[in-house]
Amino acid sequence: MNAVAADNVDARRARMVEEVAQMARDSARETGRGRLDERVMAALGKVERHRFMPPSQFAHAYENRPLPIGHDQTISQPFVVALMTDLLDIKPGDKVLEVGTGLGYQAAVLAELARAVYTIEIVEPLGRAAAGALAAAGYWNVQPRIGDGYRGWLEEAPFDAIMVTAAAPHLPQPLVDQLKAGGRLVIPLGERGAQSLYVVEKDARGGVTQRKVIAVRFVPFTGDAVRRKP
Repeated sequence: MNAVAADNVDARRARMVEEVAQMARDSARETGRGRLDERVMAALGKVERHRFMPPSQFAHAYENRPLPIGHDQTISQPFVVALMTDLLDIKPGDKVLEVGTGLGYQAAVLAELARAVYTIEIVEPLGRAAAGALAAAGYWNVQPRIGDGYRGWLEEAPFDAIMVTAAAPHLPQPLVDQLKAGGRLVIPLGERGAQSLYVVEKDARGGVTQRKVIAVRFVPFTGDAVRRKP
C-alpha cells in the first residue's frame, strides 16, 4: 500500500474514472450506455481498488484493466465493473446479491449504492481475504459467504438485483428464482472465448427476458452445480 500511497492514489483513481467515462462514450453504440450513472461513477471514484488486490498488484491498482488476484481468478476491469453496476440500476433501498466476490472490489462498489449486499465466493482463501478487506474498509452493509454461488442465497431471497462475476455456460435457474419481480440480473454467459454480458429482467408476472449487451471475457463458473443441465 505504501507504493500506491506514495504515487498519489487520489489522482490515479481520478484518472482511472476519466478513462472509464471515455471508454463508456467510445462503446456507446455497442452498450447503449454512453454516459454511466453519476452515482456509479461516484462510487468508482470513492472505492480504493488497491485495498482489494494482492500487494504484488498495488502498483497497477488504478489501471483500467483486469488483474490477477491468485487462485486463477482476476479482479475485473474498472470499466466492466462500472458497466455491470450501471446495468443493474441499483436504488438506495435495494438488496443485492453478488456471485463471485473475488477480493471484494465489486462488492464494495455495490455497497456504495445499495442498502445491503450479499456476496458469495467459492474459493475459500479469496472469500476470507475479501471479508477482511471489506470490514477493514468499513463496508458493514456487505455480508460475505463462502460457498457455491450457483445456488444463490435462498434464505435472504428475493433480491432486487443480482450480479454474477464469472461466466456460466447457461443461466442459473436458482438465481432467476431468487430475483424479485421487477428486478435485474447481470451475468456473463457462454464458454471461454465466446462470452457475452446479458441483462436478465423479471416482470411482475414472473416472465423473464434476456438482452445481450457486449462481448466480454470472464473466468468460468466453478463448482459441480454449474455443470447441471438448465
